[in-house]
Amino acid sequence: MAERHLSWFVSDVHLGLDVLDPKAREVRFVAFLRSIPAGETEALYLLGDIWDFWYEYRDVVPKGYVQVFAALQDLMAEGVAVYFFQGNHDIWAYNYFRDMGIRMLEQPYGTVIGGRRFCIGHGDGLGPGMRGYKCMRAIFHNRFLQALFSSLHPWFAFRLGNGWSKKSRLGKRIGYDFKGESEPLYRFCTAYAAEHPVDYFIFGHYHCALDLALPPAGASPQPRLLLLKDWMEGSSWLRFDAADGTLTVNG
Repeated sequence: MAERHLSWFVSDVHLGLDVLDPKAREVRFVAFLRSIPAGETEALYLLGDIWDFWYEYRDVVPKGYVQVFAALQDLMAEGVAVYFFQGNHDIWAYNYFRDMGIRMLEQPYGTVIGGRRFCIGHGDGLGPGMRGYKCMRAIFHNRFLQALFSSLHPWFAFRLGNGWSKKSRLGKRIGYDFKGESEPLYRFCTAYAAEHPVDYFIFGHYHCALDLALPPAGASPQPRLLLLKDWMEGSSWLRFDAADGTLTVNG
């Protein structure tokens, strides 16, 4: 078998969101997973918000997504490492994913792939400011409040969560104009690069495609910030080929 040299990154599929065509979105995502050449692939990184609302009880998980999980299981059976970061919509993913063999990671996660240095994650809450958002994020991660929510019947809890998620998405236009140096994420990346050698920052969350050269900073002479677009109307992914050091972005 040839040496594995490919790593794939995908974010913000928002499976289950009843906006535009959710079924077509799921079909596109399954097709993408099935197109990954397992024998050449070392890892698949799921950068969060793969599900639009995922809440996992000890004995209950959201229904559906059978084809998605089957495709992920087939990749892992072929030796592909699948990694998952909790996004702001699928925060409540716990042991169910781990039991399937998916490896849970926390942002910002630094790793070396093919001699290149990566810092990856979902991208939400990184950088200075955003006090309101960070407060809400802390509430969602609070174990006591999660236990309270788990006391709700799943029928009601899932409808409440899915309804809130859909309303929050309809209240925003799809896509985002990244504001460059004024963005908290930009400031996070420049500060991080000053202390850690980084070639590529890869995140999702912003629902926009971006490939931005960052200024040289300390240990990182030429860092790049790449944001992955969402899957609302297309298929967005990034592939790194360790054999020749190339990045390929779709969408």
